[in-house]
Amino acid sequence: MLSRKQKHILLKFFSMFSVVRGYNILVIVIAQYLASIYILAHDKPLRHVVFDINLFMLVLASSATIAGGYIINNFYDSEKDLINRPIKSKLDKLISQNTKLSFYFVLNFMAVIMASYVSFRAVIFFSIYIFGIWFYSHKLKKLPFIGNLTSAILTITPFFAIFMYYKNFETVIFVHAIFLFLLISMRELTKDLENITGDLTQDYHTIPVVYGEGVSKKMLTILALLTLVPCYLLLYKFEIGHMYLYFYLSIILIVFFLIMLWKSKTKLHYLLLHNVLKFIIVLGVFSILLIDVHVVLNRLF
Repeated sequence: MLSRKQKHILLKFFSMFSVVRGYNILVIVIAQYLASIYILAHDKPLRHVVFDINLFMLVLASSATIAGGYIINNFYDSEKDLINRPIKSKLDKLISQNTKLSFYFVLNFMAVIMASYVSFRAVIFFSIYIFGIWFYSHKLKKLPFIGNLTSAILTITPFFAIFMYYKNFETVIFVHAIFLFLLISMRELTKDLENITGDLTQDYHTIPVVYGEGVSKKMLTILALLTLVPCYLLLYKFEIGHMYLYFYLSIILIVFFLIMLWKSKTKLHYLLLHNVLKFIIVLGVFSILLIDVHVVLNRLF
């Protein structure tokens, strides 16, 4: 049996894990490595990519920056989350605001130190990224359109760091990035619909609050239809191996999303739609393996 002190420490750990959304960071780390192996550095030996210390430092710096971003976002959204996510908020509040801020500064400092191992340009990149996350959480998040656009850009920025490191400018990479960007934009707008009560109470000027649910649904429909363009290009204009299965499934799920969207009226409905989009995004990460199912064996030596 765990002692009271051990239980308290365990709860604190889960609280911090909840604040930094460790599960999201783990997915991003996996995505960065899979994208490097299968897309960005597909012409390099596998061991050169997996054991590349510079790539490792960039991934660690990304993880530390993202964790810090979740902390500062949680700090500014604490009152809103009491309304939108009461259960999660109770767990998050086991860590004091001062402790969260201390972790925030430590993580950002670590990110810059790790980036300095790679290059001075990496330090500049992550310094701007850290500032961008803070400015978004402090100011831009409450603004319609700008907040959504900034959030989507900040979400894909860690992949941009890897992209710049390998200097791979193939067209197929940009098409993949556009598809991901559109999905993330849909997720952010759906999340705004889900959190409309808390946003309204805390004076957040999100798209659903300012323009209403109807306009938000129309925008989501346009974004969903736009995702079909990169889907078509990736299916018929580029070689993506067995990943075509993922894009066909994505089209089916996006159609399901649109049907359910226009029937949705409650927070629970929007939560379901939010999870559908998260599922498509996470599934896309692991579907990178389908680009070449023999890549690991072929590139071991």
